[in-house]
Amino acid sequence: VQLQASGGGLVQAGGSLRLSCAASGRAFSSADMGWFRQAPGKEREFVAAVTWIGFTSYSDSVEGRFTISRDNAKNMGYLQMNSLKPEDTAVYYCAANPKGGWYSAPVYDYWGQGTLVTVSS
Repeated sequence: VQLQASGGGLVQAGGSLRLSCAASGRAFSSADMGWFRQAPGKEREFVAAVTWIGFTSYSDSVEGRFTISRDNAKNMGYLQMNSLKPEDTAVYYCAANPKGGWYSAPVYDYWGQGTLVTVSS
């Protein structure tokens, strides 16, 4: 599975962005996927995950503001981000096929290249 994230950009606080993750390979439709982010000087952190059948999980910091979704027919994953805050500024990565849970980056087999989200105050 190859992944490519897109949709990042500069947005003012309170604004919205929608990130996309384009996947190649048939295995994507049967794999769980997640979004992570990494701010400068910080570790990569879990943002959200969705199972191949649509069950979702979110970090406390984005719960209620972000929505993860996927379209298996199109081999696409999405992260709708609303009410953005300056602390959401980071490079966002999509990942797929975690082994043994969703919340830790090392368990994911496949990663996209990342897309930068900058939220100005």
